[in-house]
Amino acid sequence: MHELSIAQSIVDLAEEQARNHQAQCIEELELEIGSLAGIEISALEFALESCVKGTMLENARIVRQDISGEGRCGDCETPFFTDTLLNTCPACGSYMVKITRGKELRIKSIVVK
Repeated sequence: MHELSIAQSIVDLAEEQARNHQAQCIEELELEIGSLAGIEISALEFALESCVKGTMLENARIVRQDISGEGRCGDCETPFFTDTLLNTCPACGSYMVKITRGKELRIKSIVVK
């Protein structure tokens, strides 16, 4: 379950940034998670519940933005939505597909007090 180590890293990074800004607590944490990032959302949410206990994030509101997967064909340049990392271009059938969006996993913002 790599979501536990991801959750702990999120907490550590958020606390580090809050301390750097002399904050007393974190009120809100906004995450962006791509549908192709390989993250099991329910497992991450469960892990975050455990990891925030006793931290500056204990009472924080955690907001998640889901990012859809998108790709672009390297042959015909057609952009398209995708729910998998490996697929063919829906326009020409080419395997020269580049994923352009959906692999993100980042802290977008932190609201501190």
